Amino acid sequence: MNTATIKVTKRDGRLENLDLDKIHRVLDWAAEGLENVSISQVEMKSHIQFYNGIRTNDIHETIVKSAADLISEETPNYQYLAARLAIFQLRKIAYSQYNPPHLFDHVEKLVKLGKYDAHLLNDYSPKEFEELNQYIDHDRDLNFAYVAVKQLESKYLVQNRVSKQIYETPQFLYMLVAMCLFANYPKETRLTYVKRFYDAASLFKISLPTPIMSGVRTPTRQFSSCVLIECDDSLDSINATTSAIVKYVSQRAGIGINAGRIRAVGSEIRGGEAKHTGCIPFYKMFQAAVKSCSQGGVRGGAATLFYPFWHYEVQDLLVLKNNRGVEENRIRQIDYGVQINRLLYTRLIQDGNITLFSPNEVPGLYDAFFADQDEFERLYVQYEQDENVRKIVVPAKELFSTLMQERAGTGRIYIQNVDHCNTHSPFDPKVAPVRQSNLCLEIALPTKPLNNIYDENGEIALCTLSAFNLGAIEQLDEIEELADLAVRALDALLDYQDYPVPAAKTASMNRRTLGVGVINYAYYLAKNGVKYSDGSAIALTHRTFEAIQYYLLKASVNLAKEYGKCPLFHETTYSQGILPIDTYKKDIDQYCQEPLHLDWESLRADIVKYGLRNSTLTALMPSETSSQIANATNGIEPPRDLVSKKQSKDGNLSQVVPEFDRLKKQYETLWQLTENDGYLKLVGVMQKFVDQAISANTHYDPRNFEDGRVSVMQMLKDVLSAYKYGVKTLYYHNTYDGAKEQQGDLGEHCESGACAI
Repeated sequence: MNTATIKVTKRDGRLENLDLDKIHRVLDWAAEGLENVSISQVEMKSHIQFYNGIRTNDIHETIVKSAADLISEETPNYQYLAARLAIFQLRKIAYSQYNPPHLFDHVEKLVKLGKYDAHLLNDYSPKEFEELNQYIDHDRDLNFAYVAVKQLESKYLVQNRVSKQIYETPQFLYMLVAMCLFANYPKETRLTYVKRFYDAASLFKISLPTPIMSGVRTPTRQFSSCVLIECDDSLDSINATTSAIVKYVSQRAGIGINAGRIRAVGSEIRGGEAKHTGCIPFYKMFQAAVKSCSQGGVRGGAATLFYPFWHYEVQDLLVLKNNRGVEENRIRQIDYGVQINRLLYTRLIQDGNITLFSPNEVPGLYDAFFADQDEFERLYVQYEQDENVRKIVVPAKELFSTLMQERAGTGRIYIQNVDHCNTHSPFDPKVAPVRQSNLCLEIALPTKPLNNIYDENGEIALCTLSAFNLGAIEQLDEIEELADLAVRALDALLDYQDYPVPAAKTASMNRRTLGVGVINYAYYLAKNGVKYSDGSAIALTHRTFEAIQYYLLKASVNLAKEYGKCPLFHETTYSQGILPIDTYKKDIDQYCQEPLHLDWESLRADIVKYGLRNSTLTALMPSETSSQIANATNGIEPPRDLVSKKQSKDGNLSQVVPEFDRLKKQYETLWQLTENDGYLKLVGVMQKFVDQAISANTHYDPRNFEDGRVSVMQMLKDVLSAYKYGVKTLYYHNTYDGAKEQQGDLGEHCESGACAI
């Protein structure tokens, strides 16, 4: 067919003649300034079969896809060519033209459609809208890589998820998030903060999590990434926990469930009137609640459930995720966190036994497990010797071996070192013990069980997150301004958002907990010429995380001077003048001799005098999806490949590590690390300063082991090393399977000497 006679269907339904020159002009524009990209290669790979009535949208999508398919280690810049083409298409979808509308007109339209929160029009004057419209830089849309644009389209941009109509583009997202967060600041200063925060977010210096990116500016006001819900040993509490799970899963939060108090199978009910059915039926209830909602189409509901390693039913609980077995004795759609402490590790090292109890039959033991390690050991031994207490005795090696096998087999049986979570904690464990973590194992906050969904005496812990992009930092003193912005924005968010459950509002208003982490750590190491594996990154990591915690604390002190300290500041160790640098596991001093560089004593004095606005300030989260927006390596992890395949609703997306051409020989990829110890030592250094926890992973390539099998002994050695270095939690267990790596969308040694703890 002669292309000169072909008609194309525009987005508004009009027909017009096919104009190949227009396609060439768009491709020329997208390729401008990019090295080693070929427009003709894109056109040839697209194989477009033109026909009468072909939709212009289909033509553009095909060209975008063909450009994306050319992304490789040899030709990494196609990631930017594809991204620019995708942005061009995105603007046409959102605005029916390339140039975005005026900020005020855009907001007014979307408020009328019910997509944006009406307060934006009430809180900001036309003059302020005009000033911000002049400030916004839509050309920053052209800084994204392709993987970022697709994630923005899939998860973050406001849209109708049924019709797939997208209503906005990225710079409006960043500006409106800033406007919402600082809406209640004094009018004489708020535009300054809005502009500064817009710059920090849109230039990828501060990374925002999914709930903030997708939710702030919309009428739905729940933006905490992590929700921790503790369940008591009663039907009322179990029902209240289930209701709270449903409410928060529906509003984009990841869930941590502490179900460790629930009594074991065979326990007495109502003085022996009946026998208890045990944990598994109630765990099934929690799973059903988690999977009942799809979180507005942004991501699926997910949760991690925690229980103590000494629970009477632990041998059955450890295999709940195992693929063997039948549905009646398996609960596979949630993950599990196993809680361990020094005494249990010691039993392993000494080749002793672990005694299992039902929490309700050993008074005081469950609470002491978190609040007082000496008291726990005293009670534990006492109950072991009490013949009247029901118990099961299991060799420690056998129980730990099962744990390791299940962790290896599923990848998602996690570990929480509950003593580290309380002895190296911003909370006084005697009055506010930490009894659980969250979905991604980086949150460590106090909780109290609910007796009903309206129970204000319960405590649901929320943590509001963000992250610094280490790759965008040249000098550590730059962190001071970013810390001020992050703390102010997240603290304001606590007052801006709604709370579906009263116990969550009570906890948030009293503790005002924040969790600022990092992205792009692997790039940061590569850029500075140091590595995970050989100890060369230890000093840099120490200096960096010292600066992060110091400047975040300083920012919270300054906020306390303006707005007052958090009401439960007296329940923190900070109120006693105790800082993270005082309570860390001193074993790391054996391999890290880097001194402190900042004025901690003056900061200590200010904290005691003025208090902190926020009980917690740091938590190192995976940041899997949000790091893709900044084209950064995720969290603290090494990349799996220099060009990684990321799974998404749009298929596999290729992400190239930052500065690939210059630094490709400096990066260490995950499977180049032949053991975990170098990585775990770095996590220990980070944990010295981080006041919550860290999403730290272990990884194993069977090719590095005899007979291609990773031994239980090796896995136990790594778990004990992590404990020795003060690591609070262990997240994924990754195993190389020989296939081309695809990274999911995460919304994934018992001999003396090396095992000393």
